[in-house]
Amino acid sequence: MADHQHGSMDTTVQENTYNGFMTFVTRFCVAMILLALFLAVFAT
Repeated sequence: MADHQHGSMDTTVQENTYNGFMTFVTRFCVAMILLALFLAVFAT
């Protein structure tokens, strides 16, 4: 069996994926809030 060194795995790809996902979610939520405000003001 191969020896595993705890904490030696390169996680840059996973970190970049997570950061991209969090950026997307944040921007999406802001866009939905702005859309809701727009509809509340102009859709009456």
